[in-house]
Amino acid sequence: MNELLLIHDTEAVRVVTMNRPDKRNALNTALTRSLLDALRAADADDAVRCVVLTGAGPGFCAGADLAEFKDLVPEFQHRVDERAELTMQLHLAFPKMAKPVVTAINGAAMGGGAGLAIAGDLAVMAADAKLGYPETRHGIVAALVMANLVRQTGRKRAFELVSLGEPLTSRQALAFGLVNRVVPDAELMSEAMALAEKLTAINALALKATKQLFHEVADLPLEEALKRGRETNKRMRAFRKP
Repeated sequence: MNELLLIHDTEAVRVVTMNRPDKRNALNTALTRSLLDALRAADADDAVRCVVLTGAGPGFCAGADLAEFKDLVPEFQHRVDERAELTMQLHLAFPKMAKPVVTAINGAAMGGGAGLAIAGDLAVMAADAKLGYPETRHGIVAALVMANLVRQTGRKRAFELVSLGEPLTSRQALAFGLVNRVVPDAELMSEAMALAEKLTAINALALKATKQLFHEVADLPLEEALKRGRETNKRMRAFRKP
């Protein structure tokens, strides 16, 4: 797509690598927009069955690029509004995609980077990587990443993370249920690709419906969730193996 992202396909798996290693892949507006566009493009590409998201260099993603904060002030409210909307759309893209996303957390994932790390459907974390929400230490709030965090771990744990701002080790992240696997650093991409390849072997219609229903029922009352499941149950009778 551009120098901010490295994109390549391995059969039906698209690997998207954030490419600002000198900035620990911090999310400036350009990278945020490019990543959103890349996810949408992958979802629209019939040749792609799964996406793996990772970072170049020693870090996964350091979160928002603080260098842009000088322009995100009340005097430039339109810029504040535009950036907040862009960030929200990026995090919404993951559950809205029909295709699964595996995050390969190769290094520190902080703030908005932690939000990206757990936004995928599956997450593999390098043993030496860390994950945290240090926003309060900078006098700000882990605002747009908080909703997904609360949904993925218990309230007490989530509040500890967003209030104290202390990072988790990979083993702690695994215990908190924020990642699926912790592997030696050298095995990170091979493990992430192995998961992605397993996903590509699954019936595409069944996987799409599974992901859609999963996100629909996660926060619904039981009766409404069962009704959604009933409708999917009826639709899946029309599925055909590829």
